Amino acid sequence: MNNMVMSINMQSIREISKDAKAWPFVEAKKIIKKAESNNKQKIRLQTGYGPSGLPHIGTFGEVARTTMILNAIKSLSEIEVELIAFSDDMDGLRKVPDNIPNQKILEENLHKPLTSIPDPFEISKSFGDHNNEMLQEFLDKFDFKYTFKSSTELYTSGYFDDQLINVLNNYESIKNIILPTLGEERKKTYSPFLPICPDTGHVLEVEIISINPDNNTVTYISKNKEVEQSILKGKCKLQWKVDWAMRWGALDIDYEMYGKDLIPTFQLSSKVSRALGYSPPENYFYELFLDQNGEKISKSKGNGLTIEEWLSYAPKETLSYFMYQNPRRAKKLFHDIIPKSSDEFLSHLNKFNTQSDHEKIENPVWHIMNGENTIGNVNVTYNLILNLVAASGKNDPEIILDFVKKYDENISSNSEFINNLIKGVINFERDVTSEQINYKTPSREERKIFEDLISRLRSQAENADAETIQTEIYQIGKDHKFENLRDWFKLIYQVLFGKEDGPRFGTFIAIYGIKQTIKLIEEKLK
Repeated sequence: MNNMVMSINMQSIREISKDAKAWPFVEAKKIIKKAESNNKQKIRLQTGYGPSGLPHIGTFGEVARTTMILNAIKSLSEIEVELIAFSDDMDGLRKVPDNIPNQKILEENLHKPLTSIPDPFEISKSFGDHNNEMLQEFLDKFDFKYTFKSSTELYTSGYFDDQLINVLNNYESIKNIILPTLGEERKKTYSPFLPICPDTGHVLEVEIISINPDNNTVTYISKNKEVEQSILKGKCKLQWKVDWAMRWGALDIDYEMYGKDLIPTFQLSSKVSRALGYSPPENYFYELFLDQNGEKISKSKGNGLTIEEWLSYAPKETLSYFMYQNPRRAKKLFHDIIPKSSDEFLSHLNKFNTQSDHEKIENPVWHIMNGENTIGNVNVTYNLILNLVAASGKNDPEIILDFVKKYDENISSNSEFINNLIKGVINFERDVTSEQINYKTPSREERKIFEDLISRLRSQAENADAETIQTEIYQIGKDHKFENLRDWFKLIYQVLFGKEDGPRFGTFIAIYGIKQTIKLIEEKLK
């Protein structure tokens, strides 16, 4: 494996990116154009996170994709650019997530801000703080460069106060935007402001009976009494559609991605933003991730793959590749997608070093690895290693690495990527593949074909290369009258590996060894 870094110089990128079709470049150019027209000195991108449940893989996807745009902006412009990861941790907890321990703690603290609820994990200062720490921990795993912002901190410190006053001064205009979208009952009590009850600490969805812009207060009824409360310093928070719009102005946001299900919300918040006196940011909606049953992945349900699961089965670059592809296409996210995504990533990786600069910026590797291939070529596939592990019955990474190095002596034992790939494959075979194996018992006629395969393999030199072996296997299929040679290979995979597809069989034999392969076939025929 060649570890030489292959990149494109900055001047070359700016020259060749004019016609780039890769979606991060398309988005970057749109953002830069607007920033330059407004004479901005800094571009700010935002990703939002609601920490009412544990961070999930969809959260990672939003940050990963936004980071790809950030890298494209840096390549195209001298304007400073920053990614803000915003946590709406002052939101009131509406329901108890299914995948949280000590649920009674959360049940007793429903409707309180997330940062005012004890941590059911008994690790952090609050439930909100625990989830914020988890968010930052897994973002740091991927070396994302971001500035973390806490809603609680910005509200209670007074950072949002100017914009809260702006909302109060435009109170009726904002209500006129929101009310037509609500049901009749909700219309009666709706207000952009949600007071924090001084007695219970609950985030109150109550009717505001009057506002006082001179004092920056709102008045509501509590226990049959009128309560006048300040909107400043965290005494009130905003309904989230108005909160989203307010944040764009307060943090000077230029760009934000969001899930397709939030299109109507973005449109509504954009109207609120204009009512507050500023243009909404450039934006991009992406399709949602689905679990194996086609249901939306939910942080409260905990369905679908977690980041930790993916990283236990494949290197982090393969997950970034999954996020890069077709953001506007809904994708199922479950175990079986990991080998496929890994092998597609490896295919792009192996092309990168020989591509022209124009081709490189269209290659997902450029966007995943910020313009550089620091891994080099990897001439084995995930599925090939998976079958090596299954066939050999070995779960020692060193033994599997020796098999791989036998095929490609340039592969380094010190490669973090290769070692993570092999360890991940071993875990995947143990946890996932072994549960799906269904070996085919060959018929009498099929046994004769495998006996012929054994005979011809014995006639091969022990150091025969993959192409020579593959040619002989093709010939066996032709000699035994397979109309479609795919059926011959399918039979091999079913009998030897217990599944309907597998690696290029000649390559497998070249790595595993002719004698070992013969032994494998004989064992399966028994």
